[in-house]
Amino acid sequence: MPIDDTDRRILRQLLADPGLSMPDLAERAGVATATAWRRIERLESEGLIKARPARIDWRALGYAVEVSLRFTLDKTNPRAFDEFIGAARDVPEVINIETFLGRVDVRLNVIARDLGHYQEIYRDRILPLPHIADIESLMLIATLKDEGGLPL
Repeated sequence: MPIDDTDRRILRQLLADPGLSMPDLAERAGVATATAWRRIERLESEGLIKARPARIDWRALGYAVEVSLRFTLDKTNPRAFDEFIGAARDVPEVINIETFLGRVDVRLNVIARDLGHYQEIYRDRILPLPHIADIESLMLIATLKDEGGLPL
């Protein structure tokens, strides 16, 4: 699925502002609205554009704390991954789940209103998750770059 310069311009504008209307997107990319529409439909059908989700600023909703938790699981149970991930999905404050090869098996990103709320989530919802062998916590201090895309 090769892309050309027009596709790249459209993708750059989508990455910069996913909420653009189609006429605004087309204008910024330097193409007609119909062209932008057809190009986006093609890029979606080819699987290059997976979704155009809203990006929520959790801090604006009162969630001031974000913690990345790295888990090593007790893999003596063959269902450890599935059971852990299934239970982690049920924790509303878990906003991201990633699996890895290596020493760390799973990473969860957890949001909380404040440190007291985080302690409550950790004690009541994270520690009871099944098959945990080890946990490492990293508290987010600042996000310095969050572009979410490739340099096009």
